Amino acid sequence: MPLVYSDEFEYHIKLKKGDVGRYVLLPGDPGRCEKIAEYFESPSFIARNREYTTYTGYISGEKVSVISTGIGGASAAIALEELIHIGADTFIRVGTSGGMQPEVEAGHLVIATGAVRLDGTSREYAPEEYPAVADFEIVSALREAAGKFGYNSHTGVVQCKDSFYGQHDPDSMPVGEILKDKWNAYIKCGALTSEMESATLFIVGSVRRVRVGSVLLVIGNQTRRSMGLPETLCYDTDIAVKTAVEALRLLIEADRKKLR
Repeated sequence: MPLVYSDEFEYHIKLKKGDVGRYVLLPGDPGRCEKIAEYFESPSFIARNREYTTYTGYISGEKVSVISTGIGGASAAIALEELIHIGADTFIRVGTSGGMQPEVEAGHLVIATGAVRLDGTSREYAPEEYPAVADFEIVSALREAAGKFGYNSHTGVVQCKDSFYGQHDPDSMPVGEILKDKWNAYIKCGALTSEMESATLFIVGSVRRVRVGSVLLVIGNQTRRSMGLPETLCYDTDIAVKTAVEALRLLIEADRKKLR
């Protein structure tokens, strides 16, 4: 695919071929990128533009990168598209979320197998009935990594929306009753946690034929709060980062074995 609006760099992420590895971690927050890069061997800052901050280093001798995607599906899709243009093909979203089931507590991890498509961006890629599913190899690697560290983790479907305040303050919205009805339905269906990017990333990954997965730290749980159950808050993303880095290590080793 040709470059759009630029003769040298990808227009939004300001990167070119060779700047990133084929394996990429995708946090939302630009402020997390330097912290994540500290888990790499020989990390170096590459570029910063808008919500996109990039570092590149090595894991097990393989070039890997981390780039922030900003908040929501639209900016995440741009990052994924432009990274694919310059050679990346394996992506793990490292994000935060809000637990929906009472047993999905703050400080736990959720490894997404699929996502409820309440985003707008993925509808411009695939029909609404097409499922947003994670890559099986990445899900398996994330589960193995979380188990290795002994972290509390859950595997299953996540809810993915565009409006943060539509979730947290639905009564202020003209469509609040619809939002609450759907929210309760997703809980009854077993959705584990709520976030804002995975559905878009999974759909773009399916359309572009690349591997995408997500590991999400649970910050809090409004279901527990509404039930009067004890609720804590957790903002330490280290366990999600460590799980994602170890999963990349496992994927790199598995990919090398395929080539032997």
